[in-house]
Amino acid sequence: MNEKEILDLLQAFKDGSISGDAVVEKIKKIPYEDIGFAKLDHHRSMRQGFPEVVFCQGKTIEQIVEIMQRLAKESQSNILASRATPEMYEAVFCKLPEAEYNELARVIFLKRQQKPIDQARSILILTAGTSDIPVAEEAKMTAELMGNVVVTCYDVGVAGIHRLFAKKYLIDAANVIVVIAGMEGALASVVGGLTDKPVIAVPTSIGYGASFQGLAALLSMLNSCAAGVAVMNIDNGFGAGKLASTINHMR
Repeated sequence: MNEKEILDLLQAFKDGSISGDAVVEKIKKIPYEDIGFAKLDHHRSMRQGFPEVVFCQGKTIEQIVEIMQRLAKESQSNILASRATPEMYEAVFCKLPEAEYNELARVIFLKRQQKPIDQARSILILTAGTSDIPVAEEAKMTAELMGNVVVTCYDVGVAGIHRLFAKKYLIDAANVIVVIAGMEGALASVVGGLTDKPVIAVPTSIGYGASFQGLAALLSMLNSCAAGVAVMNIDNGFGAGKLASTINHMR
């Protein structure tokens, strides 16, 4: 429930089109709704500008369907579920036919309320390699659903750094930059040294044995000598998309 929905609810009560008991029932759910296996934070949209996002990994299909139905009922905003499988989406779609699925990003989403988008401010998402694209797509979907212009540029890693330099105009035009890289994660430092914009680095679990499932890239990014580089957890495209959105909306 967002501020407009609360105002509409109060106006409906004032007009007599909804009872006091119905208002109390809806307001009771503002802090959270306890459904036993989960406590749904319906107030998050008011506090953070976007409803609670469902992390599907580790949840049963039945739990995901129930959570998505409850969120869809209580909010008219866009809704996002990350780390979702096609089987999870099929079950959600049976109950919520408006639900869509991005298999590459592994996200289920409901596009409902179109948030105002500032076309003059964009988020640029870069990947070092093609193998990093799934994490980039998660970041892209997150940022777009949160009301941002998102530009992507994939496979511009340091092994062929001329590819990155050819896209320097995209770096110059962006308001926030997300850099996603596995292996040794060097791309984040290179981009950080080319721009005065905030850079959000995301290490991925892509690489051979000594990359330790992304740990090498994570440590490299944390030790970057380029100023203005923030680092997310390994494969955390959602976290990068959310932070990029927050920065992009600041005035």
